[in-house]
Amino acid sequence: MSCTVVEPARLPLPRISRENVDAYVSAAGTGDGRAVDALLLFLRPLVVRYCRNKLGRLPRSFSTADDVAQEVCVAVYRALPTYQQMGRPFLSFVYGIAAHKIADVHRANARDKSDPIADTPDRVSDDDGPEALTLRRELADQTATMLSILTPRQRDILQMRIVMGLSAHETALALDTTAEAIRVAQHRALNRLRKTAVRPG
Repeated sequence: MSCTVVEPARLPLPRISRENVDAYVSAAGTGDGRAVDALLLFLRPLVVRYCRNKLGRLPRSFSTADDVAQEVCVAVYRALPTYQQMGRPFLSFVYGIAAHKIADVHRANARDKSDPIADTPDRVSDDDGPEALTLRRELADQTATMLSILTPRQRDILQMRIVMGLSAHETALALDTTAEAIRVAQHRALNRLRKTAVRPG
């Protein structure tokens, strides 16, 4: 008489969020494919948004933000088996990888400004039409003009806190400062933007 060994089913992980991401990281590090898939699905939109904020105004002839985000996700995937939590949030580790990738693109952009661009596209473009692009460009220019009154650090803080939704603690770890300093800097930056927005002209 033969008997069949039935492996116990793995308990389902709770829905992934910033609060429980470390549980997914631990499970992914042990080879849990479900945790790896869920983790990368959770991270990709955050990384894409971060890369688009940092690379959105670069010429199209260089790496796109989505390409860089893909490289970041691949690097995170490769790092999972050996990743060790050292008191920093996992998202800070991910954004650290993204920052290095973005710096590489900026260096390549500075080196290769003279690269020729093909006159004819290789494929049919599925980008927005001229009207949508014009409106988006105007909005981007207005936003860039507003943000130009801030320091680079203040701009980074607003991007991380408002656009990417990081907590003050996560932003502080990414920028090597304290959560209280982040809150104070964010408050000052927003006040400066408000004063500029209501100023005549």
